[in-house]
Amino acid sequence: MSRRPRFPLTDLPLHVVQRGNDRQQCFFEDRDYRIFLAALREAASRYGVLVHAYVLMTNHVHLLLTPAALGALPRLMQSLGARYVWHVNSTRQRTGTLWEGRYRACLVARDEHVLTACRYIDLNPVRAGLARHPADYRWSSYGALSGLRDDPLVTRHPALVELGSPEGQAYVRWCAQANRDEELGQIRDATEHELAFGSDEFKAQIEAMTMRATTSRPRGRPRRAPSVCG
Repeated sequence: MSRRPRFPLTDLPLHVVQRGNDRQQCFFEDRDYRIFLAALREAASRYGVLVHAYVLMTNHVHLLLTPAALGALPRLMQSLGARYVWHVNSTRQRTGTLWEGRYRACLVARDEHVLTACRYIDLNPVRAGLARHPADYRWSSYGALSGLRDDPLVTRHPALVELGSPEGQAYVRWCAQANRDEELGQIRDATEHELAFGSDEFKAQIEAMTMRATTSRPRGRPRRAPSVCG
């Protein structure tokens, strides 16, 4: 199956997933997480990409990013990947690739869907059984968005004001609700197939702007409409 083209748009958030090759481990010790985040911060500044949320799992990463220019996200991911793979290969006496290949990314509507994406990202360690509470996991944006710690990497998305105030406490309450199964399925499907996560109206607007599908299409040829006689 041919790859879908990237959406030729800027200033819209994207949920990005990069997995380890064959789902294998890509972070091995605390230093690895710190070096990855430092490289992400440097590349985001260099290429003009805002980081709204992130989580580094043992064998994959989730990012919520907004690029300011066309091509900024691919350049960021290429720079980040090359720098981090060099670090892992040089420190662990290994060669070859670390990531499974092309990262996955879906557009996210700048409304309550951003809130859902942030929560989805920050609750990953809890769903995976790596932490009982998102605050217990060091390698995510939860601490920054909940007001528990400063994180210069994170830029709060404007949509977060919809949660109310105080901002940090509002985000804690939001994450305490967890994601509904329907939401999990929607964002996972949109990301895996590189589509759009948002309302039907948002998807229709994106399709009109880009002539690019934003929802999954059934495989095979479309069925013919039955003929009408008489």
